[in-house]
Amino acid sequence: MPEGHSVHRIARQFDRNFVGHAVAASSPQGRFAEGAAVIDGRTATAVRAVGKQMFLEFDDDLTLRVHLGLYGAWDFAGEILVDPTIASANGRMGQTNQRGTDLADDPILDDAGENSLTSIGAPRRTRVHVRMSEQTTGLADDDDVWPPPVVGQVRLRLLTDSTAADLRGPTACELQTPDEVAATIAKLGPDPLVDDVSEGEERFTTVVRRKPTPIGLLLMDQSVVSGIGNVYRAELLFRARQNPHTPGRDVPEETVRELWRDWVRLLAIGVETGQMMTMDDLDPGAYRRALASRDDRHWVYHRAGLPCRICGTEIVVEEVATRKLYWCPNCQR
Repeated sequence: MPEGHSVHRIARQFDRNFVGHAVAASSPQGRFAEGAAVIDGRTATAVRAVGKQMFLEFDDDLTLRVHLGLYGAWDFAGEILVDPTIASANGRMGQTNQRGTDLADDPILDDAGENSLTSIGAPRRTRVHVRMSEQTTGLADDDDVWPPPVVGQVRLRLLTDSTAADLRGPTACELQTPDEVAATIAKLGPDPLVDDVSEGEERFTTVVRRKPTPIGLLLMDQSVVSGIGNVYRAELLFRARQNPHTPGRDVPEETVRELWRDWVRLLAIGVETGQMMTMDDLDPGAYRRALASRDDRHWVYHRAGLPCRICGTEIVVEEVATRKLYWCPNCQR
């Protein structure tokens, strides 16, 4: 499931390529035919992400709400416009120790052959697949055909004169009125990139400190805090050296506050780099390796059976509410 950083990056992509443009909409699969007919021909006026949900606004106070869920994905094709705040980034937001790691002229390709710093980067005709880590599938075989042919089960296609976005397999794809949008967002916990950071910290701390629910479950509860998924949950808890089974009300207040502040930092890094970078104090070589491979960018996530990077204890994995929880039983006692 895409975590908060990916959804914010997707929203930025829509802001660059769709907002201000008249949009042709269709439902090749047929499951959103009525909604697509309502959108068709309207102008996209604004877009925002809140946690794991995106809200694309059209004229006449109409909003498309999309929650990708476990299986949803966006495919972009066409002229993909550059975002200088991401494409020119060198991956150092919040990583003060990374100075001197100049990545602009020496791209780092990850396991999928993508340079995440310029993901959906400079204008080009290409096909881009956006999931958890915004993987690029490379140049399409049919890149001279416009609009590109529909491939597979596409719930919704949005099309401008030069850019196409195909939505597949979302948990939610619906039209909402302003009141319905407000009601949806009111049910979500604070998002550091949307809400006032200090107010968000107070909301998060107050809710967590009164709950008997384990902190490992609370961090995944989108009504408590928006955007955290399985990867960030495991990494935040390890970075705080916090046992995931401790009831929220028993977690020291300062630890709860530090979890929020750390989420503020990690989310900003994720949006900038396109990767869930959760390790600090990396030298330039280690930082490059971390950008290139998930195996080198996390403390505990996906490391079951491997030694803890700090104490050497074997990392364990548990099934908690149908999701895998990775943690170190020594560092997080």
